[in-house]
Amino acid sequence: MTGFAGTAQAADAPQCEVNRPVKFGGMNWESNLVLVEVQRTILEKGFGCQSEVLPTETLPALAALERGDLDVNTEIWLNSVADPWKKAEATGRVKRVNDLFMGGEAWFIPRYTAERLPELKTAADLPRFKDEFADPEQPGKGRFYGCPAGWGCEVVSGNLYRALGLQDSFTLYSPGTGAAQKAALTSAYKRKQNVVFYYWYPTPLVGALDLVKLELPEYDAAKHECLTAAKCEDPQPSAYPENPVFTALNAEFMRQAPNLTTFFSSMELENEVVDEMLAHMEASGDDAEQVAEWFLKNKPAVWSAWLPKDVAERVQASL
Repeated sequence: MTGFAGTAQAADAPQCEVNRPVKFGGMNWESNLVLVEVQRTILEKGFGCQSEVLPTETLPALAALERGDLDVNTEIWLNSVADPWKKAEATGRVKRVNDLFMGGEAWFIPRYTAERLPELKTAADLPRFKDEFADPEQPGKGRFYGCPAGWGCEVVSGNLYRALGLQDSFTLYSPGTGAAQKAALTSAYKRKQNVVFYYWYPTPLVGALDLVKLELPEYDAAKHECLTAAKCEDPQPSAYPENPVFTALNAEFMRQAPNLTTFFSSMELENEVVDEMLAHMEASGDDAEQVAEWFLKNKPAVWSAWLPKDVAERVQASL
């Protein structure tokens, strides 16, 4: 009887559509870290799949997805990689399968800085205030904290920095990692130092700090497209548009795994839910895996809508 029950249970266990681990791109910002863990848990508990995360950065991840070294790139911020994405999509080897949530990007100063420097309203005003943001390593220049090295937004930050003519008055400082960037900005904020920086949202940092956006010239699609290109010959300033964040899959993986593709295609989140998830991460100090578990336990109405009933029930039973 015991042997029969074991056989029946094995028959009920879901069979993954691919007989190898599903490979995720492990970009190191908070929302991606958490949502990758949400997806991996659903794949493991709901679809019977194994998975692995390969640490990478935005642009290398896109190339790896195209080659098939990755199956899933959970979060692609379109406006940071508009030109590279267009080229990758044209090969037919990758596909955008959903709109995950709507992100945004901006250049920020803390509100206390805005109150100290009431005439600093726009990014173009920065050269007049370079001494207020002194770079400790470059006397006579201010420091602008750009995007972490290797991220897609580093290209846009660099081109916008050139377009605004900041080379003579500011250094463009690219932290080595997202964690280093967040640590430097949080430290400056706690000490009430003046700091000017690029950041994206929704993120725990933007949610936790009282910040003011510096105005940029009105958004222009053609200008912004050039800003996303590594070899933009004549960058012109443009505001960041709203930034659709989507999941992309390798096309061969989609052919092998139609049910998994349907799941990834169905996944979407309201910004308020992302904000709540990241606020919990900031307040609790939990790691990405723990925050994913918190999300799955506390937001079943959100994630169960992405899944067939039997898959959702298996995930729920595992929590």
